[in-house]
Formats: sequence, C-alpha cells, structure tokens
Amino acid sequence: MALDQSFVGRAYPPTAPYEVGREKIREFAEAIGDPNPAYVDPDAAKALGHPDVIAPPTFAFAITYKAAGIVIADPELGLDYSRVVHGDQKFAYTRPLRAGDRLTVSSTIESVKTLAGNDILDVRGEVHDETGAHVVTAWTKLVARALDADAGQGTEEGAQGAQDGGA
Repeated sequence: MALDQSFVGRAYPPTAPYEVGREKIREFAEAIGDPNPAYVDPDAAKALGHPDVIAPPTFAFAITYKAAGIVIADPELGLDYSRVVHGDQKFAYTRPLRAGDRLTVSSTIESVKTLAGNDILDVRGEVHDETGAHVVTAWTKLVARALDADAGQGTEEGAQGAQDGGA
C-alpha cells in the first residue's frame, strides 16, 4: 500500500542532545580511511581556525540516522522497514561538526512518492547546536521496495529462491 501523501510536511520533535566526541570522530575517520589531521589532531584543527578537531562531512549521518529512525518508526506512516533500502544522502553545512558540540536533530518529511510500486520517502534533518545555531541539514532518501508477488520477493520463499540461484 502506498504511503499517504498527507505526511508531507510532518515535523518530528528534536532528538535528545548528542555530544560529539574526539574519539568518535577519530574512529569514524579511521573507518572511512580519511587521514585528514584535522580529524584527529587538535593543533591541526586549530591551525585551520577550528576550536577543536572537526568531523568528516559524512559523520553527520551518525547523528541524523537516529532522528530519521523516529520517522521510520511512526506507526501512522506505515512504512515497512523490512523492505527499505537507503537511496541517497546529502548534506548542506553552515559549519563543520566539532568535538564538544551538543547537537539536536529535528526531522521533517519532505516528500512521499510512489514510483513503479516503490515508496520513496525524503526526510530532512535540521541539526542545531546547543545555542540553537544551525550546523548542517541532512537529506535522506529511503526506498521501500515494492512487493513482487510473482517472484516471491519480500518473503522467505523469495529469499530461498535467491540463495538457490533462482531455481
């Protein structure tokens, strides 16, 4: 069943504050293989004009995905998460995330579409620091794949068919 268009514009309350830590930034930079010294060395970050280490641009996803989870879990929306794949992600920064930031995220459903039986949900997450200043906006596109009754997709039967090579 297609998602309800009336959810476009629905806003969700801000998350509890998330404190950005130096170690989380270091671990994230290491995980993505980015050796930028501003992510791990406070002196290197200060030389670039930052008060402490900064986070790689995609680190914001670690914060905004929890807020998007509130949208996904909304029982009124009726999104079948078992069929969801991550379609796209983009960010627009006012400034980098920094160690010591205490950030909240407010999510809004920007669009709901159905295309070829797939439900496509666009969620915007506005990230603010503890002073209320905007830090980054994140857009997340989620695609709930259509059920294909003929192929048995979305069922144990479909999963077994995929494991058997479709036989």
